[in-house]
Amino acid sequence: MLAALLAKAAAVPAALVMAVTAGPHHPTGIDPDAPVITRDDIVIHAPLERVWRIQTDVEAWPAWQPDVTEVTKQTPGPLRAGSVFVWSVHGLEDITSTVQQVRPRHRIVWGGPAQGITAVHVWTFTRARDGVHVHTEESWSGAPVESDTAALQAALDASLDAWLHNLKARAER
Repeated sequence: MLAALLAKAAAVPAALVMAVTAGPHHPTGIDPDAPVITRDDIVIHAPLERVWRIQTDVEAWPAWQPDVTEVTKQTPGPLRAGSVFVWSVHGLEDITSTVQQVRPRHRIVWGGPAQGITAVHVWTFTRARDGVHVHTEESWSGAPVESDTAALQAALDASLDAWLHNLKARAER
């Protein structure tokens, strides 16, 4: 579904928008002035430690995230600011992502520029009475986004919704 929306949006590849490399600065929040911003939430009925482990075990993403075909961490150990991983999604290979901020079991941020698009993706995890409240938000800016904001907004909305539901399904099984 995301691939079809992106194809309609001047063929901007989702992987290059969602999994971008680090730029010269390291944002720790989304760009509030970006033309495309998506915020989404879900409650996952599982322990916080499990949800965090699944989301931050990037090399295991292909096991539960259907659009991700492979991931290799370039930085050993747990994800931390400056960690780099290379992954493939939607048939695009060797996309490099750099982590900007990690607060274990609470928040992770990655983002930067790719193909004229600057993306910032933030994940926040909060213990809830019935599990974990997961909040995600992402901003996209740049000329490709400005050329077809409506289609790229729909693509990002669909992408984050699918990611959250896949994470929920994996953590609750």
